[in-house]
Amino acid sequence: MPFLGQDWRSPGQSWVKTADGWKRFLDEKTGSFVNDLSSYCNKEVYNKENLFNSLNYDVAAKKRKKDMLNSKTKTQYFHQEKWIYVHKGSTKERHGYCTLGEAFNRLDFSTAILDSRRFNYVVRLLELIAKSQLTSLSGIAQKNFMNILEKVVLKVLEDQQNIRLIRELLQTLYTSLCTLVQRVGKSVLVGNINMWVHRMETILHWQQQLNNIQITRPAFKGLTFTDLPLCLQLNIMQRLSDGRDLVSLGQAAPDLHALSEDRLLWKRLCQYHFSERQIRKRLILSDKGQLDWKKMYFKLVRCYPRKEQYGDTLQLCRHCHILSWKGTDHPCTANNPESCSVSLSPQDFINLFKF
Repeated sequence: MPFLGQDWRSPGQSWVKTADGWKRFLDEKTGSFVNDLSSYCNKEVYNKENLFNSLNYDVAAKKRKKDMLNSKTKTQYFHQEKWIYVHKGSTKERHGYCTLGEAFNRLDFSTAILDSRRFNYVVRLLELIAKSQLTSLSGIAQKNFMNILEKVVLKVLEDQQNIRLIRELLQTLYTSLCTLVQRVGKSVLVGNINMWVHRMETILHWQQQLNNIQITRPAFKGLTFTDLPLCLQLNIMQRLSDGRDLVSLGQAAPDLHALSEDRLLWKRLCQYHFSERQIRKRLILSDKGQLDWKKMYFKLVRCYPRKEQYGDTLQLCRHCHILSWKGTDHPCTANNPESCSVSLSPQDFINLFKF
């Protein structure tokens, strides 16, 4: 009880003097007396707790509603399932994982790079990870990333193929690491900083090795590309999907230079990679008043992404949530397994683990 004379009343409340003294409390809202002050206070606390709980309930309900809406906007391959699996060859063994690092460790990319149909796919995936997803990998996954990259470089040094592709990959990785190392105080990299500096030095060494490659002419003296009829040469050139390859081919021999400047080749290349609307926005006329498709192609490349083309891709079974290479069958339990499989681009693969 408060001391006599202390003003502890709330608005709408008053003490009433009774026969036994100041012992009874009148609630003016209800007109009822409360014999004990503590009981009234407990009632007030109880009402406040109920109000607080109801507010918490409203907040929790709104949060659940928001989470439910967000879950519907996640990648179409997951729905409510966060776990996906990798199929291990011809066996029935499968491993579940829910992070990019776990998937990267489980999938046998070291073997995939030996297959010419899958090489470009793996290299593009390494480039995307190096550009923005390197910090999302665990320490083991980052080590595995560097090991696979080393095998890719050694393969290119031995085969002397896809040199420009690996140069671009190494440059992307080195640029990303330069940015991440500068933020070492924020713990964005797993491991000791000296280890990452050593890896950056290794990347520079690989770049130097690629720059020093001297492509040797094969000893075979039989039929060459320039010995083919012109129609076959043009037919082969039409299957090149990168304009830089077309330019490099034109620099190999004087006879090929004229063919590499063919307007129809560059027109088809533009139409393959870009939409009509994109092309109309980047029209360039030559001195003769004709469309300069070659200049338009390189201008379009700077403005829009090119269409990606792979001989083989990873695919996801939406029924079993199993990842496998396109030519590998898994024991699917669906009635129509072929309709459940969807091909994944390297960016689609990374998007699977953004949740």
